[in-house]
Amino acid sequence: MSGHGFHVHGPHDHELEHAQAGEHGGEHGEHSGMINQIALFTAIIATIGAIFGYMGGATQANAGLYKNNAAIRKTEASNQWNFFQAKSTKQSLAELARDLAPEDKKSGYQAKIDRYEKEKNDIKVVADKMELDAMHWEKQSDEQMHQHHRWAQSTTVLQICIALAAISLLTKKKWLEYAMFAAGGVGIIVGVLAALHI
Repeated sequence: MSGHGFHVHGPHDHELEHAQAGEHGGEHGEHSGMINQIALFTAIIATIGAIFGYMGGATQANAGLYKNNAAIRKTEASNQWNFFQAKSTKQSLAELARDLAPEDKKSGYQAKIDRYEKEKNDIKVVADKMELDAMHWEKQSDEQMHQHHRWAQSTTVLQICIALAAISLLTKKKWLEYAMFAAGGVGIIVGVLAALHI
């Protein structure tokens, strides 16, 4: 409002003047550019962090599933070895009976011994395969757990990056902004290592 050469500025006029000064490279314009840059970077990092967090959860679930599969296979292999041991015991008893039996009965016991030997060999093949399967599942579980740790490390660094972004906005410190970019880069690199199973 103006009267006899006196002009009063409203709050809106004051903000417009600052916005115009910002467009011409004033201090507020630089800060506004910094805010936009940090906001965009934070949004991108938060999105990447969410994806990495999901991958970390998925690999942890896989590790548990694979560990469970390994335990099941170990139990099955143990059952086969118990069965193998039972056949061995029967074979030993048949050998003792053969050695103590009269000549006309020895061939019957020998047939049983031969049958137990064949059954033991078949059981051993199955038990060995189950043990190999268990080792395979264990190895896969360990690999998934290692990958899970990488995803977790990456997500943690990205969360630190987001915290640094907030602090740099509050304090307007340029070095914190650089630290934010560095943490974001490190977090992404660790995530790439996780994706590559390194």
